[in-house]
Amino acid sequence: MSNRDSLEKTTIQVRRDILRMVHKVNSGHPGGSLGCAEFFVALYFEIMDNKIPFSMDGKEEDLFFLSNGHISPVFYSTLARKGYFPVDELNTFRLIDSRLQGHPTTHEGLPGVRVASGSLGQGLSVAIGAALTKKLNNDPKTVYILMGDGELQEGQNWEALMYASAKGVDNLIATVDLNGKQIDGTTDEVLNLGDVRKKFEAFGWEVLELEEGNSIERIIETIHLAKQKLGKQKPIAILMKTEMGNGVSFMMHTHAWHGKAPNDEQLAIALAENEETLGDY
Repeated sequence: MSNRDSLEKTTIQVRRDILRMVHKVNSGHPGGSLGCAEFFVALYFEIMDNKIPFSMDGKEEDLFFLSNGHISPVFYSTLARKGYFPVDELNTFRLIDSRLQGHPTTHEGLPGVRVASGSLGQGLSVAIGAALTKKLNNDPKTVYILMGDGELQEGQNWEALMYASAKGVDNLIATVDLNGKQIDGTTDEVLNLGDVRKKFEAFGWEVLELEEGNSIERIIETIHLAKQKLGKQKPIAILMKTEMGNGVSFMMHTHAWHGKAPNDEQLAIALAENEETLGDY
């Protein structure tokens, strides 16, 4: 099996995990999780230099922060499939006293989770702090962060964007999931973001656009290109266009599945569209 085939199979399994997790508890956010499955698999199984067992200090390894923490299902599935914790722990998603809460938390010590997130707009500030720490420690590794497009409606992001460029935080790659949808509708309808590229560039960032954000091959190519631009006194942004609910026909092209779980019949249809590859938990 080629590495590309392996990544594709892992992505399908991650989609299955997401669907089964939110269905079991009739709660969670499948839409954005499915839309970012390829990104997470590419990052964790191909791009990042990360260490298992997990160490919170993150020294001499790449770090990842999830700012839009409501898409925790894709994060948990990826971490489990990578080997951070047992895959069967996905059965505990959103249950009382579980380490796998609706938004990632740190108080239960879940391996792979470095910050509590889901209060939108705060993750970039945390990632910048981690990146500056690496620079102070002469640690050559990279800090990655994923943000949502609707999340850019939060003001703290723009303070962080200004700070990162002003302070030359050039060991940071921030990816924005541009799926154009949020819980109440499209981002254009709720609060139009305007020209996101021009705004990032106006704040002093180097910007790459990824039109095929659900293509593992394009994701890997774009992140490798972004890495080549590090160390030049500018933070890097990747504007990644994805389809919310990707891989499940009836969840795509709508915001309706932002925070809605499939029923039994819908789950069966969705799983049939994504045949088992690595084994369900």
